[in-house]
Amino acid sequence: QLSKFNLSSLSLSLPSILMAPMSLPPGFRFHPTDEELVAYYLDRKVNGRTIELEIIPEVDLYKCEPWDLPEKSFLPGNDMEWYFYSTRDKKYPNGSRTNR
Repeated sequence: QLSKFNLSSLSLSLPSILMAPMSLPPGFRFHPTDEELVAYYLDRKVNGRTIELEIIPEVDLYKCEPWDLPEKSFLPGNDMEWYFYSTRDKKYPNGSRTNR
């Protein structure tokens, strides 16, 4: 449940609007915990609820080369860690195997 942790630790001191990557203020850092990623961002995305700042893009990982991922991130910088939403592509419509 979201109330179990402090959302103020997300370091999101930006206006609650959709922002272009280059309009982020100097010094902005996005370092959410695993719990924040799942309980806040993923939960809201899956359930169609509003996310105050759309900071994680949707990317089809099955159609991207790994070296192209940094340019798809909404966050500019030299970090070697990026965040994306992606759906799982199944090998067979009724199966559980993932298509790779």
